[in-house]
Amino acid sequence: MTNLYNYILTIADNALILAQRLGELCGHGPSLETDIALTNISLDLLGQTRSYYQYAAKIAGNNKTEDDIAFLRIEREYNNCLLVEQPNTHFGYSIGRQFLFDVYHYMLLDALQHSTDETLVAIAKKSIKEVSYHKRFSSDWVKRLGDGTQESNEKMQEAIDYLWRYTDELFYMTEAEKAMSEEGVGIDVSAFKEKYYQEVTELLQEATLTVPENNYFTKGGKEGVHTEHMGYLLADLQYMQRTYPNMNW
Repeated sequence: MTNLYNYILTIADNALILAQRLGELCGHGPSLETDIALTNISLDLLGQTRSYYQYAAKIAGNNKTEDDIAFLRIEREYNNCLLVEQPNTHFGYSIGRQFLFDVYHYMLLDALQHSTDETLVAIAKKSIKEVSYHKRFSSDWVKRLGDGTQESNEKMQEAIDYLWRYTDELFYMTEAEKAMSEEGVGIDVSAFKEKYYQEVTELLQEATLTVPENNYFTKGGKEGVHTEHMGYLLADLQYMQRTYPNMNW
């Protein structure tokens, strides 16, 4: 069961950390409509996280809860990819990060619907409806900013150029992913790597943006080695639970 537990965290931690990043934007969107949309996407991701963590807690046993998994792990125990923990440097970064993850996330959930694990299938079928909207929202904004003013184009290009280095890790297979894929439970994400880059490239070109040519990629997050941003993020995320253990509202 260890591989299944770790596999679930590989998916769920992405949703949690990205939800936390989007939550930081609440009240800071460029317009009221966009602000509410980003907050709702954050809530969607948190809902998905709860479903995954509840399943993971059941597998772990020992009276572990979804809150324990979310709030009481140390940095090295989180399996999210480096992309989702990158900060909201400016709106272009938030949209670029969302877009680059959404395209992958949709493909993952689409494939996960064919898992042999009934619980993961149920989560995937519910979540893909939400992620379909996330992908449409972020794609529309990339095109709007890329093909907008000179300033918006430059800022969107800056964000894509920086975030590109984290995309290859999405398709890196951990030992847990490999094991679950062989059993038919998990997904071999490396199988849709080419499709991912093709779809991303086509949209970037439509947005009059240049596809980065650098072949330098960095990874580590899926095995617990994170960027300097992760510790600060967790300090905010875990503050209440660690300051007031087992608190009741």
